[in-house]
Amino acid sequence: MKVVGVIPARYKSSRFEGKPLALINKKPMIIHVAEQVEKAIGKDNTFVATDDQRIYDLVISSGYQCVMTPDNCKTGTDRIWEFAKIVNADIYLNVQGDEPMVSPEDILKIIVEKKVNMNLVVNGMLPMSTQEDPKDINIPKVLVNKHNDLIYMSRLPIPGIKDSNMKFKPTYLKQVCIYAFSYEELEIYGSNNTKSLFESFEDIEILRFMDFDIKIRMVMMETETIAVDNPGDIIKVENALKKLQ
Repeated sequence: MKVVGVIPARYKSSRFEGKPLALINKKPMIIHVAEQVEKAIGKDNTFVATDDQRIYDLVISSGYQCVMTPDNCKTGTDRIWEFAKIVNADIYLNVQGDEPMVSPEDILKIIVEKKVNMNLVVNGMLPMSTQEDPKDINIPKVLVNKHNDLIYMSRLPIPGIKDSNMKFKPTYLKQVCIYAFSYEELEIYGSNNTKSLFESFEDIEILRFMDFDIKIRMVMMETETIAVDNPGDIIKVENALKKLQ
């Protein structure tokens, strides 16, 4: 069974233009991510998908594979679909390019779950830390059933609490942006080429699968990561990496 890891990367971003090329400890962020994917599944199976020549040139000069995709992709998953039209595989991993601390072990955990559930989209999750605010709209919150199937994902705190005086508080879960898809799932998702209603409201791309009755299995990850949403997050990542040395 062929598994490829694909890192979608675009230069233009409303919050952080040129983010994939941003330096973390003097190394471009996109290369940090590629190295982590390589540790999990090997360099031959590690790709970047982009629409920007600057990113393409950097990735190639760093010894990694890169595929040019259209510049009108609405989401990273749409970009993975464009990639899938070019590169054949059984499982396509979408590893977000703003997760420089992504764990190879967690990538492998997603692959294992997908191999035994080829009819399900697979995504990662973690409990939110005490330093994180459930009201932070930059963090998608996850609601699952007892089988860890996704019920809903929101930028608002879910589950909601009606009685603010309740002593028991929920353990909020957050999304970890490692996904696994089959070609067929990507085809259904990408061929539509239109964001679903709730996807547009929340700006959470995985919600589109719900419109096609494709179930999503959430997998508990082992390693805490720090996503880079804005330039200030780079210092947080650099400090966290120092602690790991």
